Amino acid sequence: MSDVSDDRVVRTICRECGRDCPVLVRVEAGRAVGVEKAAGLPGAAEPACVRASAGIERLYSSSRLLYPLKRIGERGGGRWGRISWDEALDVIADRLTAAKDEQGAESVCLAKGIYSRSADYVSRLGNVFGTPNVTSIDNTCYIPSATARLMTYGFDGIPDIAGEPQCLLLWGHSADPPVRPGGSLIVVNTLETAAARRADLWLRPRPASDLALALGVLNVIVNEKLYDEDFVDRWTVGFDRLKQHLQAYPVDKVADITWVPAEKVVAAARLFARSRPACLWNGNAGEDTYNSTQCARAFAIIQALCGGLDVPGGTAHVEGRILGEGTGRDIVRHLLPAEQDRKKLGAGAGYFPAYDLWDDIVWKPVEVRPQHVVSAILEETPYPVRALGVFGSNPLLTWSDSRRVREALLRVDFLFVADLVKTPTAALADIVLPAASYLETDGVVVTRTDSGAVCLEPQQKVVQVGECRSDLEIISMLAHRLGLGEYFAADLPGLLDDYLAPMGLTFEELRRHPGLVSSTSRYRTYLEKGFRTPSGKVELYSSLCERWGYEPLPVYHEPDETPVSAPEMLAEYPLVLTSAHEVDYVHSQDRYLEEIRRNKSEPLVIIHPETAARLGIAQGDPVFIENKRGRIKQRATLDAGIDPRVVSVGYGWWFPERGEAQMFGWDEANLNILTDDGPPYSPEMGSPKMRGFLCRVRRAE
Repeated sequence: MSDVSDDRVVRTICRECGRDCPVLVRVEAGRAVGVEKAAGLPGAAEPACVRASAGIERLYSSSRLLYPLKRIGERGGGRWGRISWDEALDVIADRLTAAKDEQGAESVCLAKGIYSRSADYVSRLGNVFGTPNVTSIDNTCYIPSATARLMTYGFDGIPDIAGEPQCLLLWGHSADPPVRPGGSLIVVNTLETAAARRADLWLRPRPASDLALALGVLNVIVNEKLYDEDFVDRWTVGFDRLKQHLQAYPVDKVADITWVPAEKVVAAARLFARSRPACLWNGNAGEDTYNSTQCARAFAIIQALCGGLDVPGGTAHVEGRILGEGTGRDIVRHLLPAEQDRKKLGAGAGYFPAYDLWDDIVWKPVEVRPQHVVSAILEETPYPVRALGVFGSNPLLTWSDSRRVREALLRVDFLFVADLVKTPTAALADIVLPAASYLETDGVVVTRTDSGAVCLEPQQKVVQVGECRSDLEIISMLAHRLGLGEYFAADLPGLLDDYLAPMGLTFEELRRHPGLVSSTSRYRTYLEKGFRTPSGKVELYSSLCERWGYEPLPVYHEPDETPVSAPEMLAEYPLVLTSAHEVDYVHSQDRYLEEIRRNKSEPLVIIHPETAARLGIAQGDPVFIENKRGRIKQRATLDAGIDPRVVSVGYGWWFPERGEAQMFGWDEANLNILTDDGPPYSPEMGSPKMRGFLCRVRRAE
């Protein structure tokens, strides 16, 4: 399975989550046998996490796709034939070209996953092919927060943990970061995480009520004059309007909405605002709700009012961008004709428009929302999608309303999938391509050190397994067959050299000089040139939102199907559902790896012991979680740290061991059986509601 026969140690980058950790991989007789953290690098004192160490099992798992496959018989029937790469790519190119010729390039949609340099190149392929329809789940993962920060203060800041904040506010995040000696930790989380157990203050809000809680915190900060008056006076706009607006969110009202006692709201606001520097580090918990973007706007405003922007220990501004990462240079957005851009699915839904944020970066929320792709396939509105290509994504598990997604995947004329293993989504494809893991390909990775420096690291190929190829190679080979080779180098070394060209580097040079510092954190840069917003200041009252017709100040909207908006549902569905990132897993990945499954072998729903006793449920019992859309089955784990009115459901679960004949149990425990892909969506980002709605739990007989 390997074409390498030497013994060696290779330094590369683990890419199994967003942390991108440098690791050392030991190779014996041409076979990778061990992974450990690279010495002297971030987190090196800790052992490699299970996601990294499981990289060896991932390489050689019997579940791996080793060569291209073509469907035989009906879709989803489980019959496949091995084909060559040439045949696979020729079939894909022919089908995409036929769809373009018959229905227009917009009838082709490309879906992409996360944590990969290739994500930009999926967009690049779409733009040069002429389709505006590239989709992902970024409207529920990170992009609402990044967008809110850009609109409010003009940069996508990072928490400066290395700067040792005096107070760290960890909001909706599963991390457990260190706190400086004598410093304070505030945790806002529905679950009693490790960080919550050691926090000075733990606030446990009702799922999907985060924006109301943030507005209550702001009410205290503003009314008690706990904010940084000099910074607010000199460097913000809209403070008076914000102050007036916040009077609609007194702490008693916020306590009723969020279930967080008023005294805790006040204590958290005072502790954070009186600690300098203070840092708010939010996770994704608020991003898959109606209030996604405005919740993130409120977080950005809290950070700004307390003087924590662009200072050590606050929200750091990394000066400059690496190589135009995520910019028009990579995705060549300008090559998509304007008439095609106007055809983008969901173009009439009223989401944030594109705009030029600053001279060297054109920031555009270009991704099509998945729900519009599904509608175009099933209802052909506003036109039909005939072909769908999926790179490193598993829509059947990760898109909302999974049954509707399955119907669309069965209905679309042509579906191809590139992935490491045959996922439930890949099981419905016409062509399946074997993708390479991080140990099987070269690449360029942007990392950040604990000191805030941004570095370029070489991701170095360790071994070759089967006929697996990287997404970058697959995209390039397909582009050449589509007659678009002028936009992609002919091979992976050429692609990497092209990417590094603005730095005056080649990949071989980077390989010889890993850890090349490309940019560093510089503090208080706004003193020299202001903030990169239309006003040049922090926009508490957003001029962009006002210009585009959105709420310029964050307004809390109660989602539907909650105890507040739908009390009539409580008799039938008395519990509020949430979900959380499960340690060791990323989205729906790695359910086939025994090393990870040993730690968490099955999906768990967290229930308070009192609630479980009332329902006749014991620890370890199989239970059904139900709402008006469907039912899933998970195993109960009892935890007194959760509110008795709330349950937390495991996310991303499928069962490779069930086999393809059972479609890997795709619907047995899949959270998105219970979610809805219909409106209302968040007005700015089109985020569907994926938590905070009512459900019931009962013992499975």
